[in-house]
Amino acid sequence: MSVSYFVRYDIEVADLEGFMRRYREVHVPMVSRWPGLRRMVLHTPLAWRDPFPVNPGKAVLMAQLEFEDEATMNAAFASRERAEARDDFKQFPRYEGAVVHQAMTQHEVYRAPWLDGNEEGA
Repeated sequence: MSVSYFVRYDIEVADLEGFMRRYREVHVPMVSRWPGLRRMVLHTPLAWRDPFPVNPGKAVLMAQLEFEDEATMNAAFASRERAEARDDFKQFPRYEGAVVHQAMTQHEVYRAPWLDGNEEGA
């Protein structure tokens, strides 16, 4: 069972394009050096329509960092590389809003058969 650490940016920033460029070009390479990090996925907003009333949220970015297990994640949190990434974030453009951090376990409860080639015709 893997674990993921999510960082959600519910923020407003004058230069969102500049914020995202710095995040991808400077911050991601720093985070990628965290010990034990299996993968990092950046989620960005998509214009979408839902026929049902839902709260669409206001996040401009959600970063997902995946680790093998909780112990590996906690070791990464205590690392010099994580401290460097935290210091780097102080250099980002000013923003208004909240940055939310949350760690979660991952349990796959459904997998489309075609992902594993188990569906006829696959």
